[in-house]
Amino acid sequence: MVQIARELIGKVLVTKFDGMITSGRIVETEAYTAIADKASHAYGGKRTQRNEHMYAAAGTSYVYICYGMHHLFNVVTNKKEIPDAVLIRAVEPLKGIDTMLWRTGKKKLGNTLTKGPGNVGKALGISKQHSGLNLLGKQLFIMEDDFVINTKDIIVSRRIGIDGSGDAALLPYRFYLKGSKYVSGTKK
Repeated sequence: MVQIARELIGKVLVTKFDGMITSGRIVETEAYTAIADKASHAYGGKRTQRNEHMYAAAGTSYVYICYGMHHLFNVVTNKKEIPDAVLIRAVEPLKGIDTMLWRTGKKKLGNTLTKGPGNVGKALGISKQHSGLNLLGKQLFIMEDDFVINTKDIIVSRRIGIDGSGDAALLPYRFYLKGSKYVSGTKK
């Protein structure tokens, strides 16, 4: 699952909602490893209405609301009943930038449009209602294009905003594309 977080860097996240198509190149991810990871919503086998989609099969979307307003998009990455997931923290906008600006209320394209997981969800139109979708469908999916990434340009670091998770906060489960202005948080 941690390997999948790395491999998602450079892929394209696409949404097709209400006749509007938006997409962005994934430039930052974080891995969450099921039951043993204190930073995971499923730590210790916790299973609630909120995290139920984490227990779905790989390739399912898991969207949750953070701070009562941000819709954060995750990719479920393991077998059914093993709640591993990868949070998409940032994307570089590709298609549908005018739609993204409209959704976010921003006037012009800047690095904050899709920097951080809350902005990703808002700009791409992803909300809690999209949790549980099969990512092989036509509404919300991840694809490859001809973009080639040098593996040396993928930086590894500790995750962001989970300091209350003890030693789990120190795990090198965050990946980002070196030099991307859309990456959130601290950069090496």
